[in-house]
Amino acid sequence: MQRTNFGEMACSIARTLDVIGEPWSPLILRDVWAGLRRFDQLQADLRISRKVLTERLGHLVDQGVLERRPYDNRPRYEYHLTVKGAELVDLLMVMAGWGDKWLAGQAGPPVLYRHHACGEISRADLRCAHCGEPMHAGDVDLLPGPGAAV
Repeated sequence: MQRTNFGEMACSIARTLDVIGEPWSPLILRDVWAGLRRFDQLQADLRISRKVLTERLGHLVDQGVLERRPYDNRPRYEYHLTVKGAELVDLLMVMAGWGDKWLAGQAGPPVLYRHHACGEISRADLRCAHCGEPMHAGDVDLLPGPGAAV
């Protein structure tokens, strides 16, 4: 079955989904961010087939989200976030906040985030880059941008 190429759409959400829209990709990024960098570590944590993990890692490397670094003389690699990948983790933190609010249930969030700058447990918070005020769906108008489809 041919997968739809979202990368060609004039939509930044669709283009982002083209990079991380396959369900395993965000989980792989989460694990690499958490310090699981070797293939066997990722496979053991995710319980994913070697074939699917190989394909997903290759895609994330091709997209410039992860980079492979050799760690011994054999062709073995560790995976590290690139700058582009680290910014995607910011998106995952916002997703986790939504999941914590709406899906965590009685047990509460499975992970807490301690902010390095202040040492406090906190969560990601969307703010306007211009004025610093909260920025949510009801606080914005959608306007055509320079890359809008004609």
